[in-house]
Amino acid sequence: MTESLRKAGSAVRREVLGNGYVEDRAADVSAFDEPFMDMILDSAWGHVWAREGLSLRDRSLLTITLLAALGHWEELAMHVRATANTGASPEEVREAIMHVAVYAGVPAANHALKVAKAAYAEIGVTV
Repeated sequence: MTESLRKAGSAVRREVLGNGYVEDRAADVSAFDEPFMDMILDSAWGHVWAREGLSLRDRSLLTITLLAALGHWEELAMHVRATANTGASPEEVREAIMHVAVYAGVPAANHALKVAKAAYAEIGVTV
């Protein structure tokens, strides 16, 4: 079961984040953090992202709102950049962040908008 989860997780991770990102991160993995990376592939990518029931676009928007609400800015930027692969539009990301303002606080949403704008600029998307 673990091997199939890891395979499914690895495939969807590449689809969402892109081969370049995944290859860059793989080059940084050491014996110290390899067990953690395996756990992420199995749980987050294999058990959750690879499931049926929600599209990658919808999972992307959910992930963006959660990361913004929790203040995980680096991960938020990564997932905003990944919208180029998941199909979530800048307008949809903006609307998701508007929900963050109501349910998690204006300061979190305010900073999330700043992070999203910078992440879009990195991939050449004008917002």
